[in-house]
Amino acid sequence: MSGSSRPSPGHRPAGEYEVEGLAFRDGDEEEGEAPAPSPVAAGPRVGWRKLTVLPVLLIAVLLATWLWFRQADLDALSRNALGNGQVTKALWQHVQLTVISTFFVLIIAIPLGILLTRAAFRRATPFAMAFANMGQATPAIGLLALLVIWLGIGRRAALIGIIIYAVLPVLSNTIAGLKANDPTLLEAARGIGMSPLGVLTRVELPLAVPLILAGVRTALVLNVGTATLATFGGGGGLGVLITTGITSQRMPVLVLGSVLTVALALLVDWLASLAEVLLRPRGLEVGT
Repeated sequence: MSGSSRPSPGHRPAGEYEVEGLAFRDGDEEEGEAPAPSPVAAGPRVGWRKLTVLPVLLIAVLLATWLWFRQADLDALSRNALGNGQVTKALWQHVQLTVISTFFVLIIAIPLGILLTRAAFRRATPFAMAFANMGQATPAIGLLALLVIWLGIGRRAALIGIIIYAVLPVLSNTIAGLKANDPTLLEAARGIGMSPLGVLTRVELPLAVPLILAGVRTALVLNVGTATLATFGGGGGLGVLITTGITSQRMPVLVLGSVLTVALALLVDWLASLAEVLLRPRGLEVGT
């Protein structure tokens, strides 16, 4: 028929073909099917606010404290407590107590948490958690006093007390993070031939990293605060300045010790929050 509007086979549009009188096109999609989303480039993990706000605030507080000391009228006792490098020595001792105790907390709590989530040791989990809870439920000063009676005055008793006090958050978060893993993922990893060690290191631990790091962050801040009590056991630290300021009623000494302790705790928490973001596996950031 000469008036037909159907195109001839030689003039059919590209990608269209005819089968038994019916026209088809390549790439026809089902009605309502959305196109695949285009990949989005990953942005920076840490924004400029997280990198700058807290350090600027700490610098401002420390600068204001320094300016206040410049115009403060210090008597001989205050100058003796703060002079001859006493402040630097106390700050360095406090940092050492925090770093060493945190190191031992990590090498005790994380392997123990992994062990307690294995089938052979799961029955021991309530006993280990009860012991860790007892360590933190005991008042820190009482625990330190008992350790001093047992081990004598010195840094060793202070370190053991700080470690016992900070084990709980890391241990409980390690166990919770490993138990929260999707069992189907673990079965899939075993199904493709992974060894138990491979499943642990390549699947379980990476998925549990956010919770474990949150526990480490809590332990760090606890250690900074608990280390101020090390002075009562002869362990040194910024607690020396605080107790000296209280017992001698010298406000400048007390203020300096307190400000440095708070600033150190905030700085440690900020550094731990950066590590928490940077060490989190990229695959766990989808949708956040």
